[in-house]
This record gives sequence, C-alpha cells and structure tokens, in this order.
Amino acid sequence: MKLLARLHPPLAALIAGAALAALTSLAQAQTKWDLPAAYPANNFHTENLQQFADDVEKASGGKLKITVHANASLFKANEIKRAVQGGQAQIGEILLTAYSNEWPIYGVDGLPFLADSYAAAKKLDTASKPVIEKKLAEQGMMLLYTVPWPPQGIYVNKPISSAADLKGVKWRAYSPATARIAELVGAQPVTVQAAELSQAMATGVIESYMSSGSTGYDTKTYEHIKYWYDTQAWLPKNAVLVNKAAFDALDKPTQAAVLKAAADAETRGWALSQKKNGEYLDLLRKNGMNILPPSPQLKADMAKVGDTMLKEWLDKAGAEGKAVVDAYKKL
Repeated sequence: MKLLARLHPPLAALIAGAALAALTSLAQAQTKWDLPAAYPANNFHTENLQQFADDVEKASGGKLKITVHANASLFKANEIKRAVQGGQAQIGEILLTAYSNEWPIYGVDGLPFLADSYAAAKKLDTASKPVIEKKLAEQGMMLLYTVPWPPQGIYVNKPISSAADLKGVKWRAYSPATARIAELVGAQPVTVQAAELSQAMATGVIESYMSSGSTGYDTKTYEHIKYWYDTQAWLPKNAVLVNKAAFDALDKPTQAAVLKAAADAETRGWALSQKKNGEYLDLLRKNGMNILPPSPQLKADMAKVGDTMLKEWLDKAGAEGKAVVDAYKKL
C-alpha cells in the first residue's frame, strides 16, 4: 500500500475511500435490538430466547442482532411490556397473566384448573391467540411466540392437607390471579417478582407460593421451603412481543428470518418445558424438597378456588372471554 501511495496517490486514496465506505455501509446495515427478560440466564425460557436471537442473527446474515438482557437487568418484569410498547426496547418477553388487570384475556392461562396439562394448555393457547394478537396490534405490538411454564404447584414451609392449612401464611403473589388465590384460601398475599424471590424467602417475607419446579430450582427454594404439592393447577405462558414499528422497519428477508426463528422457538420451547418439568422435580428432590401429591381434600378445595375464579373472570371478560373459553372447550 505504501508503494502504491508513492506511485499512484489518487488511486491509493480511491481504494482507501472505497474500503471506508464499505465498512461504514456494513455498520449501518446491522440493526440492533434489545430484548429484556425477567428470568435468569440459565432458565429454559431465557436459553430459548438466546437460541432465538442466535437464529435470527444467522438467518439474517448478521443484519439483525438481538441482545438478550436476562434476570430483569434492563427492565423489571412489570416494566417490559410498556418498554416494548413505547419503543424503549424493540422486543421483550412477558408473563401474560401478569397483565390481566389491564385486560382479562391476558389472564386466561392463569385460571386454576381450566387447562391443567400440556395438551390442554396448547388448546387454550390456540383458542386465545387470535384475540391476544388483535389486542397487541391495537397497542402497537406483535406476538411472536408463546412458551408455557411447567404445571404449577404449591410451595409451602409446612405439610398441608387442605386449603385451611394455608390460612394466614405469607404467600408470594406475582399476578392478579395468584393474589386472588391467596385471598380465597385465607393466605396473606405479598407481591414479589421472580428476581427478588430468593431474598424474600431468606428474609421471611414469604412462606409459600405457587409456581413450577423450574422457578423452585432456579431460586433455590429448597434452601428455605421443603414441601411442594403437585397440584398441576395451570400452565401460564411467557409471550415474546415485538414493537410493530421496529418490525416494520426491517427489510422483508429479515422479517421472514424473525418469524421463522419465532416459530422454531415456540415449537422448541413447548417441548423443552415438558422435558424440563421432570428434570426440575428430580433436582428439587435431590436437594431435599418433598414432592407430594395433593390430598383429596386439598385437591377439592383448590378446584373450588378454580371454579370461583373462572366465574369471576367470565364476569369481567364478558362475551369476548366466553368466546375464548367456548372455543377452547370445542378443541
């Protein structure tokens, strides 16, 4: 290059300029998105998000790079939807049922015992997805994919045989539905997000909560609470949302890459959730957790809670909610 500069200064300048322009063009061609998530990097939802992000970058030829911010490090769990809606983050993962106060349909998969298996949860997802997509479109967002948590059970610091045994227990509430369950069984609801759960148990802020084996293992619940009752109450879903304006700004091939990666993430995530459920329960057992079936009385008590909450939900959700439940029951 030095020789070229000495012999042909104009040509050297032209080559250097072209190289700089090419680098600038490459830098400008890459779009960067932030993806806030509420759960730890080693949680299966977050691992699935990272695979989705990697797939998008590869399929788009590096034109779109998505950075996953795990464990509520960018936005707290209850801030993520608003961040995506307002464009502070282009894409994010939320727990749908946490937003049921905003719109009842968001909470349909948090209704106890409405859908209590993976097969039933998939049918409920199919029935509810069209109306959820329509609502998100009105809010300037798109639904990319959903993945369920494993079935929910009751973590509690003492043996229980009925709902009456939960009376007065300090109970973690992370959604309107879990707060309502606490009220119906006479427990004391305390709002605690996933990232704060370990500390809340260690300091005695809570003594019980309902969640999956996944959350119990991630937060080392077994260090503080020794009983988990496998009620299989519901399978709440995480949803990955994208800001519509951010999506529309992508070129067509990149949009197609995002949609293909999202479809793959949904298929992979549902299978992963089911596989991980058994693994997490085994890990909890190994760490001293008592994994127990609910007694007939506890099962009957919780079924009554489910019936009450479904009736209350239908009153709030109206014709729209009834149509979703009817469609689900026909599948």
